[in-house]
Amino acid sequence: MPAYALFVSLHIGAGVIALATFWLAAALRKGSPAHRLSGKVYLCAMTAIIATGFPLVIQRLVEDQVLTATFLAYLLVITATGVWVSWRAIRDKHDVARFTGPVYVALAILSLASGLGVLALGIRVGAPLLMGFSGVGLLAGMGMLRKRRNRAALAQRPRWWLSEHYTGMLGNFVATHIAFLSIGLPKLLPMLDGVVLNYASWFGPLLLAGLAKFWLDWRWSPRPRQTSPSLSQPSPVPRL
Repeated sequence: MPAYALFVSLHIGAGVIALATFWLAAALRKGSPAHRLSGKVYLCAMTAIIATGFPLVIQRLVEDQVLTATFLAYLLVITATGVWVSWRAIRDKHDVARFTGPVYVALAILSLASGLGVLALGIRVGAPLLMGFSGVGLLAGMGMLRKRRNRAALAQRPRWWLSEHYTGMLGNFVATHIAFLSIGLPKLLPMLDGVVLNYASWFGPLLLAGLAKFWLDWRWSPRPRQTSPSLSQPSPVPRL
């Protein structure tokens, strides 16, 4: 089997495992042994996707498919960022300084730079999809740099690591599902290829991830403590 075909097969296999274990981890009780195990398998599969994705980008460049190569490289950047953040948020849950260290900053800069590159390319070739999707890297990069600058405030947020973990996982969701819907699904089901599917495959996962982020932020936001009436109000019985 030629080397490129081998990388493609490994990439597809890792993608199937990632899709399956993502939804398995999402369905399982959070923090349970099964959830942690499926999460570890998912992150390993995502790492394999990233590793096998680089030869695919190089092959597209060799074939002079600049737009496709740019899209794939951009997905690799935001995927690598999401994988690292979702993993280290759990490992460094007691140490914000370690979490927002040099690797965090490097990924933030890379996300911001790649987002700017995709935006510039989209403007140059007149591709609205590239211009719109560049916002993912731009917002992620700027947000990470802001958290790095204000990491003392980040440490004061209750369960900050949980928010960072599921935010990273939602980034993974966007990258993997866009890649599957825009690249994998049309090859599996050619009759579904078209303009509507193209736009839905790009912005559908973004919309779902945004809604999920809004709900999770509400679900895990700190609730104000209710004070007992006996402590907050004067006693109706006069003191003697």
